[in-house]
Amino acid sequence: MNHFIEVCDVEKYYGKGSNVTKAVDRVSFCVDQGEFLGIMGVSGSGKTTLLNILSTIDSVTSGHVFYGPDDITVMNEDQLSDFRRDNLGFVFQDFNLLDTLTVRENIVLALSLQGKHGKEAEEKTRKVMDILDISSIQDKFPYQISGGQKQRCACARALVTGPRLILADEPTGALDSKSSLMLMETFHKLNTEMDSTILMVTHDAFSASWCKRILFLKDGHIFHELVRAGQDRRAFLNEILDVLALTGGELSHAD
Repeated sequence: MNHFIEVCDVEKYYGKGSNVTKAVDRVSFCVDQGEFLGIMGVSGSGKTTLLNILSTIDSVTSGHVFYGPDDITVMNEDQLSDFRRDNLGFVFQDFNLLDTLTVRENIVLALSLQGKHGKEAEEKTRKVMDILDISSIQDKFPYQISGGQKQRCACARALVTGPRLILADEPTGALDSKSSLMLMETFHKLNTEMDSTILMVTHDAFSASWCKRILFLKDGHIFHELVRAGQDRRAFLNEILDVLALTGGELSHAD
């Protein structure tokens, strides 16, 4: 079977000599098209470093990361910039919206960076706003809407370019429980109805329970894996909490 992403013996070290820190230590795994994969671990486990490598923001010390036939570890900066623009969508904890632009303009901007303008850009923007139920706030500015609405706007901006992969870094970290639930329902809809491939880093067991599979990192290694399979979300949540309790992980609200 050809995997969408293949991470092969990736290592990331910081420092020199006796002060070397192994942030990611010989990590290997695969991601299939249409997966919703979660990466969990306590602070310092290497999960954010791994996400940065997969998103081309950071480079590997050794190893390879393949997106299909494309090895991003051998690309130069210009190639990485083009790859990031054309293939990846990002959802961050702090939204990263431009306050001087409306919701609609923030979304259109992502298309403008791809050279798409006019009727095509407006149609794509309208469609994604309808999917994420934010058409009614399209003319508002970020400071006029709630945190949950901001995050759905950020999701729309990530989705509108048709990325091969959506990367989410602690997307519920700045949200209350109601907004977190709405965002995870949005991710679930994108994954199940639009076949979007999502890779999410989180410390929150509730958010992770929406994933199809979870990799747990500790000291730069993958030490455990959970697959949801046919379980309901509540049962999967309990499994996640059990793993976190055994490893000293952070326990978050279990709604």
